[in-house]
Amino acid sequence: MDKKSLTLLILNGKGAGSDDLRQAITTLRDEGFNIAVRVTWEKGDAERLLNEAVTLQAATVVAGGGDGTINEIATALAAIDAAARPVLGILPLGTANDFATSVGIPQEMESALRLAIVGKATEIDLACVNQTRYFINMATGGFGTRITTETPEKLKSALGGVSYFIHGLMRMDALKPDNCDISTADFHWQGDALVIGIGNGRQAGGGQRLCPTALINDGQLDITIVTAQELLPTLIHSLTGDDENPGIVRTKSPALTIRSPHEMTFNLDGEPLSGREFIIEILPGALSCRLPPQCPLLA
Repeated sequence: MDKKSLTLLILNGKGAGSDDLRQAITTLRDEGFNIAVRVTWEKGDAERLLNEAVTLQAATVVAGGGDGTINEIATALAAIDAAARPVLGILPLGTANDFATSVGIPQEMESALRLAIVGKATEIDLACVNQTRYFINMATGGFGTRITTETPEKLKSALGGVSYFIHGLMRMDALKPDNCDISTADFHWQGDALVIGIGNGRQAGGGQRLCPTALINDGQLDITIVTAQELLPTLIHSLTGDDENPGIVRTKSPALTIRSPHEMTFNLDGEPLSGREFIIEILPGALSCRLPPQCPLLA
């Protein structure tokens, strides 16, 4: 990449004060890289700033934040004409950083920023829900979704991803499965689901590997259903990543439909979506993203 090409960093305000990040930006600017920085304050800022990036003809837009920030920017990128769409880079500044962790983004700020600017651009898939919402990593439903949305911010700040597991154990009294129907072109399941994971990526909720074989460029969604036959053992297995459990059902498909007689809530990379029907489909090669050479989620 030409050093003079503009890179626009869009940083979540919660992580923008990092001294390591400030030093990394200074270092790369001193090397001649053209880097501009913007900080979000409220919902909708990422889309507005991305439109600014297109106007400025930025070659790369870097999402600096957690999974929610990456989702917001990826969603806005999907709406831009492919000819004008910048490449996506990622800086892990959130609490769990599930997507960044699973694709192998370095935690060290200078290494991550350098990768986000000069790394090889690779086409990756994006998932669409009900034709209006998107996720780049995973959609989760059931008890796992309630845990990730209810875990206190102070606990997440202190303990990181393990906070979700601890809070889950604390909320065993509220454990209630969702009755639903999940179908694809060649698969059908109906019953009580404790946790549902629809994965373009592999992990969510601070390290829960719900879809351990998912790839982000195979044109498929990995579907994991943690059934409610044995609630406590299944919860422990699902949260600790133990795949040897008869209560876990898995399949793959480019599209699926989930229906429920009652309202369910799915967490799309941190953004909740409620309803009784969810039509989810993969959009192959929808975005271009700078990833490590040995990214484990590439086919």
